[in-house]
Amino acid sequence: MDWGVIAEVLSGETLPAMVVDLDAFDRNVARHVAVCAAKAKPIRVATKSLRVRALIDRVKEKCGASFGGLMCFSVREACFLAQNGHDDLLVAYPTLAPGDLLALARLGADGKRMIVTVDSEESVRAAANAAEASGAKLRVVVCVDTSLSLFGAHLGVRRSPLARPEDVLRVARLARDTGHLTVVGLLAYEALVAGVADQKASARAKSAVLRMLKSRSIDDVRARRLAMSSALRDDGFDVSLVNGGGTGSLESTAEDASVTEVSCGSGFLLPHLFDEYASPLVRSLEPAEVFAVEVTRRPGPGFVTCAGGGYIASGEAGADRLPVVVHPAGLSLLALEGAGEVQTPLAGAGADACVLGSVALLRPAKAGEPMERFAEVLLFSDGKIIGREKTYRGEGACFG
Repeated sequence: MDWGVIAEVLSGETLPAMVVDLDAFDRNVARHVAVCAAKAKPIRVATKSLRVRALIDRVKEKCGASFGGLMCFSVREACFLAQNGHDDLLVAYPTLAPGDLLALARLGADGKRMIVTVDSEESVRAAANAAEASGAKLRVVVCVDTSLSLFGAHLGVRRSPLARPEDVLRVARLARDTGHLTVVGLLAYEALVAGVADQKASARAKSAVLRMLKSRSIDDVRARRLAMSSALRDDGFDVSLVNGGGTGSLESTAEDASVTEVSCGSGFLLPHLFDEYASPLVRSLEPAEVFAVEVTRRPGPGFVTCAGGGYIASGEAGADRLPVVVHPAGLSLLALEGAGEVQTPLAGAGADACVLGSVALLRPAKAGEPMERFAEVLLFSDGKIIGREKTYRGEGACFG
């Protein structure tokens, strides 16, 4: 992204504003497609990383034959997208809410391909009750834990309790025995591989250890995914879907023969958390998302203060969850204040040259989350703003 040009074209816009560089976005999508198409793996787009229907539609168009559906972060989001023309929607996180599940099951009964995640007896029963009430079977995938167990330590996320083939079979059989659910496969996201930066210039020794752990985890996940999917098939299940991946693990996930599709989304926009990944794919990507705030105050020499800017990413609390200043050059957040709720002070060599009323640009740490703070995104291409599209929030939709 040409930060100076973007700042210039935003001079007449109402700030704060979110900007997506469509040219960089399209190139990023093409790079993802190239990796996956080479291994004949369709891409299931992670909608939580976009949260703008126009961008979701654009990825679908640019993926072409490599498009493999949507991965949604809530049932209500999946229903919203289904009602707006999308099909083949996988809800990647379990819910036990009867009303949400019934709405999903009814869309399935009407012919939409809707899939929901289960990983416990309780989630199976809740999905089965909704399917029974809808009068049609509901498709489910069993979500599994791919964390690495090493020397008694749990390395990974705390989500699914299912880590062994026998665990998966137990839940799948429960689903089958209800008579109202069809088990179609597995959801096996390798969070340790996809979600951890492993090339930090400030922590080279730690990064080397992380790359070693990732390599070990790739082998471990590959073996367990195969064992789990094979156990399901041997027990008579028609396993048509084995999902894995994220932008951070796309190369290794696409190479896994047991995987039928890969999920990704953040890399299309490339938030700054990806700046310290060793993955060749990630390192080939370009920033395509930035938000703009107005410089409104000058509290003293070497400082300016902007209106807004407190778009902090989820995850382990730390400096890497804060946005980073990319324009003007020579500015950064203050360690004692960070990104403020309604005002954000910046300091550095570039502060004294800033004009009050000018534009500062910051990159968020994560891709989709900041969209919840904006009603629309401005679409930048070929040196100008060519349009604007509503976010979920701008459409009056909020899914938690």
